Amino acid sequence: MGSVLQVENLGISFGNHAVLKALTFAVQENEVLGVIGPNGAGKTVLLNILTGILQPTQGAISFYGENIIHKTITQRCRMGFGRTFQIPRPFEKMTVFENIVVGAVYGSRMSEAKAKGKAREIIEISGLGSKEDWFAGKLGLLDRKRLEIARALAGNTKLLLLDEVAGGLTDLEVTDILAIVKTVKAQGISIVWIEHVLRTMYEGTDRILCLAEGRNIACDLPAVVMQSPAVHNVYLGAVEA
Repeated sequence: MGSVLQVENLGISFGNHAVLKALTFAVQENEVLGVIGPNGAGKTVLLNILTGILQPTQGAISFYGENIIHKTITQRCRMGFGRTFQIPRPFEKMTVFENIVVGAVYGSRMSEAKAKGKAREIIEISGLGSKEDWFAGKLGLLDRKRLEIARALAGNTKLLLLDEVAGGLTDLEVTDILAIVKTVKAQGISIVWIEHVLRTMYEGTDRILCLAEGRNIACDLPAVVMQSPAVHNVYLGAVEA
């Protein structure tokens, strides 16, 4: 199994404050890598670097062996990056279907006809089939999260970056998100999933990377990471308290 994403010695500073420090990890083909850590650990900053929103101070990023450190957001999107945000911001006056079509046309330069076909596939994966004609502004939180994932999948996505898509949901709704992630993985798409809802990390990932103060504290199988004294010291102890 080869690497989809290789991150080496990644670092970023804002003024004198180092947010990420010599971070190294890889994401394998068809793998779900969970990312946990306390607030301020650098998790969302990491996603912003991976998608090109921020430029790192140091380090290298390779996507299928190609150096992408100087690629733009648009270029990375068209290479196969898809990303959600913590707070869903759909086009509220457009339907669910239209939101996804727009993502496909502008994210991957698909023709409108092809984008509509892609949108119908993704709607089924995301569980929004009964609401494709709803205006996005009328959706509840779970369906907004579903739509956020669907829009991130609208292009020719090879690597899906999820930023706390389970946050604010009930336990039953988290089950729905886990099912979507399982289906996405079954499509051969690799996933990096930042989350504070620990159930998702236990049940929905292949490995977990724990960050604290911008450093890699542990990266291993979920059971190994969750039992790590170092992880308990920097994160799990505070979560469980």
